[in-house]
Amino acid sequence: QVQLVESGGGLVQAGGSLRLSCTTSGRTFRSYAMGWFRQAPGKEREFVAAISWSGGITNYADSVKGRFTISRDNAKNTVYLQMNSLKPEDTAVYYCAARVPGTIATSIPQYDYWGQGTQVTVSS
Repeated sequence: QVQLVESGGGLVQAGGSLRLSCTTSGRTFRSYAMGWFRQAPGKEREFVAAISWSGGITNYADSVKGRFTISRDNAKNTVYLQMNSLKPEDTAVYYCAARVPGTIATSIPQYDYWGQGTQVTVSS
């Protein structure tokens, strides 16, 4: 069983920054591709960013390109999401997810394990 625990959410003003972390249990973290998704109130969960098992390949939603950066530290079993130039429309619960094949994916059904989420609120 793989457990994912997100942290780093909070309240920030527009234009500010936050860094989310997601730490996983187990010894096979380095074999997972990892993704970040978000869900705003009244909306469906959507893809934000993904990273391959090695960290060599990343993918971003158009809405966050140039502002968010996904990275990972396989020695710490942790994936990060650095969020800069935050906007009120970035307000959502952010979830990290793990995918057993190490290749990145952008859709929810392609991920096998999910965290409980962390709230990010951006005030205007």
